[in-house]
Amino acid sequence: MPVYSMTGYASAQHSTAPNSPETDARQAPARRLGLEIRSVNSRFLDLSFRLPDEMRSFEPALRDLLQTKLKRGKVEVRAAVEQTGSGALPEPSVKLLQRLNSVQDSVRAWLPSAVPLSVADVIRLSASEQTPAQDWADAVLPLAEKALKELMQARQREGGRLATMLSGHVTQLRALVQQALPLVPQLVEQQRLRFVERWKEAMALSEGTALPEAAQERALSEATAFAIRIDVAEELTRLNSHLDEIQRLITKGGEIGKRLDFLIQELHREANTMGSKSAALELTRISVDMKVLIEQLREQVQNIE
Repeated sequence: MPVYSMTGYASAQHSTAPNSPETDARQAPARRLGLEIRSVNSRFLDLSFRLPDEMRSFEPALRDLLQTKLKRGKVEVRAAVEQTGSGALPEPSVKLLQRLNSVQDSVRAWLPSAVPLSVADVIRLSASEQTPAQDWADAVLPLAEKALKELMQARQREGGRLATMLSGHVTQLRALVQQALPLVPQLVEQQRLRFVERWKEAMALSEGTALPEAAQERALSEATAFAIRIDVAEELTRLNSHLDEIQRLITKGGEIGKRLDFLIQELHREANTMGSKSAALELTRISVDMKVLIEQLREQVQNIE
């Protein structure tokens, strides 16, 4: 199953011919319906619609259609209707002009300061009358399905690029883990020996005598406890385990964004712990490099569905 990004764009158009072959093109020009779908990242599925008034009735059907394919993302659907042809304008009917005149007289009787209808207003209202919403009934959903299919393809292409980038970051993190693993036993033993030596020096300065056997055992116990506190082998094991799961999810595909986001948080936690327990400059450097890569992973995962 592919990995899908939440970012994508698609558009589709549908044109209608005049209402009847016998009708003058100036009265009923051909019209074109344009539909766009834009999608960006979001924690949940957030749908918004910007439709002309004549198409408001189609919003529930469009919402149901999008919800069958999209699971996450902030998705905006825009639709616009425009005339096509060489400047053809609709000619308002006498019936419409009479109705507009009557409505305008009623409004101005109550609101004398109201602005009269302009020619542009009349033409716009005439166009709405001559292409009612039902004229688009057979076109809206097929057009939306076409745009949605293109959107899914765009999201899949972007998701494939993101998956490749994530796999590359995972490989780099594995390499850092492998760099750190040989350092752990060496650093633990070095710190244990250093602790014992300093304990001996302190005892010799304070008493001027050889270190008693009981004190030596105590020093060894303290050194061992300190070595355990700075041992990051467990963190490295968990890092490898999380990286295995991330790679498995990338290979599996589907709706993996939320799961990946959780694993990124766990990676960051282990890298932080490793840095705070580090007793050597080399381990600190590896921890910092890990956190840089993990932050880059986080930014990319935010776009995955």
